[in-house]
Amino acid sequence: MKKLIVLLFMIVSLGMYAQDLKIAHVNIQEIFMAMPEMASIEKKIADLNEEYTKELKIMEDEYTKKYSDFVAQQDSLTENIKLRRMQEIEEIRTRMENFVSVAREDTQKKQQEFYQPVRDKIINAIKAVGDEKGYTYVVSMEPSLFLYTGNNAIDATSLVKAKLGL
Repeated sequence: MKKLIVLLFMIVSLGMYAQDLKIAHVNIQEIFMAMPEMASIEKKIADLNEEYTKELKIMEDEYTKKYSDFVAQQDSLTENIKLRRMQEIEEIRTRMENFVSVAREDTQKKQQEFYQPVRDKIINAIKAVGDEKGYTYVVSMEPSLFLYTGNNAIDATSLVKAKLGL
């Protein structure tokens, strides 16, 4: 919502200069998905998720086995042993929760690391197209950002794709 207000303010305040103002829009998501690097990045992320899923499955199996053993034997255990086993089960559950949290953070960090070079490449291509075509602004065409796009609106998506060789 802030983006929309800022954009509208910029357009309204620069209304008197509209004759010199050239604004183009690009569909960054479309460009992003057309990048050849995306298949490799998605494979790396899927592999990372698979590793974390396998490790979590091992922990879940350990938890299930310890819990099942405890439930089956709890009537025959002394109070001290019951408490120790319950504590072990709780420690495994806590480790699993911590693991999920760390895995989620690591996956997000890796995604940013993998996507950043692609983002930089796209931004550089947008800047190059903007300079070549003399655009004052090149904005991202997000459906939630624009309430209306006129027939004369300049869609620079194909120009940026061409600049990237897509």
